[in-house]
Amino acid sequence: MGFETLQQWLAWQEQFHPSEIELGLERVGQVYQRLCRERPAYRVITVGGTNGKGSSVALLDAILRAAGYRVGNYTSPHLLKYNERIKLHGHEVDDQILCDAFERVNRARGEISLSYFEFGTLAALDIFNRTPLDVVILEVGLGGRLDAVNIIDADIALITNIGIDHEEWLGSDIESIGFEKAGIMRKGRPVVFASANPPDSLLAHANKIGAQLYTLEQSYQYETTGSGWRWQSPHRKRESLPMPAMRGEFQLKNAAGVLMVLESLNQQLPIAQTELRAGLLDAQVAGRFQIISTPLRQILDVGHNPHAVEQLKINLQSIECLGKTRAVFAMMGDKAIDEVIQIIHPLIDEWYIGDLEQPRAATAAQLLPLLEEQGIKRIHQLATVELAYQQALKDAGPADQIVVFGSFFTIAVALNEMTAASNDRIINSNGK
Repeated sequence: MGFETLQQWLAWQEQFHPSEIELGLERVGQVYQRLCRERPAYRVITVGGTNGKGSSVALLDAILRAAGYRVGNYTSPHLLKYNERIKLHGHEVDDQILCDAFERVNRARGEISLSYFEFGTLAALDIFNRTPLDVVILEVGLGGRLDAVNIIDADIALITNIGIDHEEWLGSDIESIGFEKAGIMRKGRPVVFASANPPDSLLAHANKIGAQLYTLEQSYQYETTGSGWRWQSPHRKRESLPMPAMRGEFQLKNAAGVLMVLESLNQQLPIAQTELRAGLLDAQVAGRFQIISTPLRQILDVGHNPHAVEQLKINLQSIECLGKTRAVFAMMGDKAIDEVIQIIHPLIDEWYIGDLEQPRAATAAQLLPLLEEQGIKRIHQLATVELAYQQALKDAGPADQIVVFGSFFTIAVALNEMTAASNDRIINSNGK
């Protein structure tokens, strides 16, 4: 059995497995062994954590490519098209490469059932194994210990931070979640925790398996210096670094963790200062406090848990808005919606809500009372997020700003609307 188009493959995968998420390594590991008896000689960096994973992958990818290394990376979820998840040398793989990989995975699985994410992970690994690469960067999808990417032993692991998210799968407290995140560590190999004060469960697991743990403040430090910043560890200093192209204080923390990862791999993958600077200035990822300034300032942020929205709040406070801040907002129903609203609502003047075409999404009717409970009165309820976004644009004055946040799906709606508006302008211009 096979399909001719990528959309056919993806539609089938969405319906094939009995559950959207099924954590565990046994099934996916068996299929991987059939696909690849021996892993090629590339280095593997596995990136986990609650927030900042995608940005850290982008920074690693940009810096390593600036140094001339051949890099593959795997991330999730995507914003506009599935191909975003798998990149070779900075470029998304094309549909035919994905279809061929899905066909090989499907043949190798036999009678084993795979989830949508497991299919994608195996396809990514199959593509990487068929491509001459120096480094592969794997982003954990959910948790770490039982996530499909953990079938691969990382040469070094990066854990960005640990916050409360995905409680149904990972537990409802930091220690439980920390244990799950720590599962990407490997015996005797380095792991970077890109925050201070790691949970006791993470420390205990590192000690148990003999992983070489590096943590922010204890193992390495960074500080801003005027228009730039500096970084140091016991063995190296990096001075006069440019601010990352991605905005926000948290991106500096992500970059500092990335530099510790690269320092740990310096013997195998040396990076010159000029290459490091070029990568910091080049790394971009959509939807991470992404500012689009024409014709109206719009800020897109995929933040969907309290920790991420706290960072969004800090970033919003750092930029001046002379007019109103209008929020286009939608979240998944299993998230801490009330806590997110409580954090951000003092900075929002007008709210625009609508339904997302996702089965897990909270409806506008469900969001409305949660907003009203916080004393919010200026709420515009529309049928869909598309309509909510369009209404925010219509209402906004030239000094206003629009903040779109709450979910990858919410950001995707705004990006699609921007693309459609741009295409309409091109058509109208050509028709004159």
